[in-house]
Amino acid sequence: MKNTPNQINNQLFNMLLRGIALLFAVLLALNVTAQDRLNAGSERTRDNFDFNWQFHKGDIAIKRAVKAAGYGGLTDINVKVETNKEAIVAYTDVDKAATFKPEDWREVNLPHDWCVEGTFVNDKSIGSSPAVSGYLPGGIGFYRKEFEIPEADKGKKITIEFDGIFRNSTIWVNGQLLGTHQSGYTPSNYDLTDVLRYGNEGKNVVLVKVDATEYEGWWYEGCGIYRHVWLNKTDKLHVDRFGTYVTTSLARPDQADVNVKTNIKNEYGVVKNITLVSKIVDNKGVVLDTKTSSQIIEPFSTTELSQKGSIQKPLLWTPETPNLYRVLTEVSENGIIVDNYETTFGVRTIEINRKGVFLNGKLYPVKGTCNHQDFAGIGVALPDKINEYKLKLLKEMGSNAYRCSHHPPTPELLDMCDRMGLLVLDENRMLSSSEEGIKDLKAMLYRDRNHPSIFMWSMENEEWIQGTVTGARILKTLVDITHKIDPTRPVTAAMNHGRNEGGYSDVLDVVGYNYGDKGLAYVKDHEKYPNRIEFCTEATSFISTRGEYQNDWGKGYVSNLGLWQPNWGPLPGEDWADIVKYPYLGGLFVWTGFDYRGEPTPYQWPCVTSHFGFMDICGFPKDGYYAYKAAWTNEPVVHIFPHWNWPGKDGDSIKVHCYTNCDEVELWLNGKSIGRQKAIPYTKLIWNLIYKPGKLEARGYKNGKLVTKDVVETTTAPAQLALKSDCRLLKADGTDVAVIQVALKDAKGRVVPTAANQVKFSIEGPGVIIGTGNGNPSSHEPDKASQRMAFNGYCLVLVQSNKQAGEIRLKAQSETLKGAEVVIKVQ
Repeated sequence: MKNTPNQINNQLFNMLLRGIALLFAVLLALNVTAQDRLNAGSERTRDNFDFNWQFHKGDIAIKRAVKAAGYGGLTDINVKVETNKEAIVAYTDVDKAATFKPEDWREVNLPHDWCVEGTFVNDKSIGSSPAVSGYLPGGIGFYRKEFEIPEADKGKKITIEFDGIFRNSTIWVNGQLLGTHQSGYTPSNYDLTDVLRYGNEGKNVVLVKVDATEYEGWWYEGCGIYRHVWLNKTDKLHVDRFGTYVTTSLARPDQADVNVKTNIKNEYGVVKNITLVSKIVDNKGVVLDTKTSSQIIEPFSTTELSQKGSIQKPLLWTPETPNLYRVLTEVSENGIIVDNYETTFGVRTIEINRKGVFLNGKLYPVKGTCNHQDFAGIGVALPDKINEYKLKLLKEMGSNAYRCSHHPPTPELLDMCDRMGLLVLDENRMLSSSEEGIKDLKAMLYRDRNHPSIFMWSMENEEWIQGTVTGARILKTLVDITHKIDPTRPVTAAMNHGRNEGGYSDVLDVVGYNYGDKGLAYVKDHEKYPNRIEFCTEATSFISTRGEYQNDWGKGYVSNLGLWQPNWGPLPGEDWADIVKYPYLGGLFVWTGFDYRGEPTPYQWPCVTSHFGFMDICGFPKDGYYAYKAAWTNEPVVHIFPHWNWPGKDGDSIKVHCYTNCDEVELWLNGKSIGRQKAIPYTKLIWNLIYKPGKLEARGYKNGKLVTKDVVETTTAPAQLALKSDCRLLKADGTDVAVIQVALKDAKGRVVPTAANQVKFSIEGPGVIIGTGNGNPSSHEPDKASQRMAFNGYCLVLVQSNKQAGEIRLKAQSETLKGAEVVIKVQ
C-alpha cells in the first residue's frame, strides 16, 4: 500500500523532529550550549586595570534604596559630595552620568597612595602609636572607574583582583555591593559576571571605598589602592584562583621530579569532561616534559588533579644562579582549549636544622635585611621599577635574602626575588585564628607558595601574647594550617620575648630570635634546648642619619659614629660575627635595609622617619652600609668616615673610622702616613687624628698588596649640580620610572658633604615627576613637588614615562649653582 502525500509529509516531519531531537541530545551530551560555541577556544586574559581612575578624598554619604525584594538590591548608589556647602549628587550608575560632576574628583592612575600627599601633623597625644608625635594623617577616600565590556564576553567568568588596598575596602559595581576586605596587605577578589553590562547595555562603573582611619602596624602604611588591579576573564571552566601548586624534589643529581597539582573549577550546571595538559618548559620556552590527564568535573565543583613530570639535568635555583622553569597549563574540552595558566617555579631544596640553613644540600648562611615597603617620594604606591631598584641596591651590597616586614608583600616583589635571586622570609601580618585571620593567612600561602625564593614562612612579629598559653594555641592553629597548605617549608615566628614560656616555641619548626641580650639569648638557649632549631629573624637596629657625625636632639639626627645606640642590638657588621661563630643560627635579617616613615627612634617631633636603615629612604648609603658590604662580599672594601669638612676645628682631635675586609689598612693625611692597622674581621678600625683640612686617604692591603683605597677631601663651597639617572631608556607604558640622583659638587667636581641648597626641577617631553626625596628624617617638605632641599650633598627625583615615545629632558637648577640636565629616551 502506497503512502499518501500527507502520510509522506508526516513521516518527513517526524524524521525532522527526530533529527532535531538527536542533534539536541548530541549537543547536550557534548555540553555545548550556544554561548559555549560563541566562547569556544577563548583562553583567559589578565588585563592591567591601573589606568584612568577618579579619586575623591574624604567621606561620602551613600544612600541605599530599600526595595520590596529586600535591602541592597540596587541599580545605583546615590553619592552626595559636600562641595562649597552645596550638596552635589553623583551616581555610580552611568545612566545618571549627567548628575556626576567630574570636577569633584581627580584623575589618578594606580598604584596610588593619597596619604603621602598630605602634610605632617604634630600630635603629642599619639604617644607610641605609628605617629610617634609626627605623622601623615590617613582618613577615607573613594575611587571610581568607568569601563566597557564587549558583547563577546557574555558568558565568560569575569573577576577583578585587587593586589592591595590600605585598608578596610568596600567594593560596588554598577551599584551592586560586592563585598568588603579589611586587611591592607592581602589580595581581594570579586566576581563581576552577573552585575556587568555587556556591549550595548552600557558602561560599567566600579566604586571603591577605602577607610584608612585605623592602622594595622606601627609604621607608615599609606592610604588607598596602592598595589595593582587586574581584570581577569576566563571560561566558566577554568583553573581556580591560585589554582596550581608545583613542588620539586631531587630524585638523583641528574634528575628533578616535578609534582604539579591543579585545581579545575567547573561553574557550569552540567558535567564537564576535560583534558589537562601540563608542559614543563625552561627559560627559553623549550618543552622538557608533557603530562596529560583526563577528568570528569561535576557541575559547580572544583577538582584537584595531580601529575608528575621530570627535568633531566636540572639547573638549580640559588641567589647566585636564579634559574627558573615554568609549567604551562592547558584545560581542554572536546579538543578546544578553554583555559590556559602559567606557573613559575625553581628547582631547589631547603633544609633548616640544628647546624644551619642548607640550600641544595650545602650550608648557606643567610645575609638578609628586613624591609618595610615605602620609598621616598611615593609612599607605599611603588611602581614595579622602584621595587626592582631597591632589590638591586640590596644585592649590590651583598645581601642574599629579604624579610617582608611585617606582612605579605606585593606579588611583583616575589617575582623579582625569584628572578634576581633573593631568599625571602614571607610574613603573616596578624597572629589571629579568627575567621578573618585565617582567611588572610591562607591568601598569603596559596598566592605565594610556588615562589622558589621563599624559604620559610613567618607567622607573626613580636606579638604581645608571645609566650602565653593563648598565644601558643593560636600559633599552633596557624602552623597546622600552613603545614597542610605547604608542607615543603618550615615555619617560624619573629620573637622578641616569651620564647621559653607557655609552650610557644614548641609549636614552631624554627624559633625566630629578634635580638635578645645582644645575641646571648640564642647562645644560652642553644645550650639549654639542644633540640631547638634557631634562626636570627632580626638583628642590629643600628641608628644613624646619613652624613651626620654629631647627635642633634633638636633636629632629630643621630651620629654615624655610634654616640647613641639602642641596648638591644650590636653595631653594624658585629652581628655577622655571631653568625660566623655560631653557624647553627643559619643567618640573620638586619633591621633594616632602608629607612622608612614612622618609628623615628630615639626622637619625636620634628623627626618623622626612622634611622634604622643602612641606606636612607632614598637608597643613598650610610656608613654602616659598608660594614655589610665588607662582611658579605669578596670585593675589597675600605670605607672611611666622617667627611673632612670641619671649619673652625683646625687642631681638634677627630676620630676616623673605617670599615674594611682587607688584612690591613694604612691611613694617610695630606701625603703623610698616620699608621697602618691590622683589621679584625667585622670590627671597625679607628684612628685618632688632629684635624687639618686636605686629603684623607685609606689604603687597603691583602696579602701585602694594595687592592683598594678610599679618599675623603675637604671641599670648597657648592658650585654645581650633577644628575645621575639609573637608566637612559624608559618604556612608553606609563609605568616605567627613572631614579635620578642629584649631587651638589664644588668647582672641582667633589660632592660637598654638608650642602643643603634647594634644587628645583623642570621637565619636558613624555614624562612626569612623581616624587622627590632627600633622606632627611626630619624633613617636612612635600614629596609630591618639583623642588627639594638637598640633605648632606644629595637629593632624589623620580620621573615616570607617559605612554608616548619621545625624549624626556629633566633640568635641575639652584639659585647660586650651575644647573644640570639629563636626557632619557622613551620608546
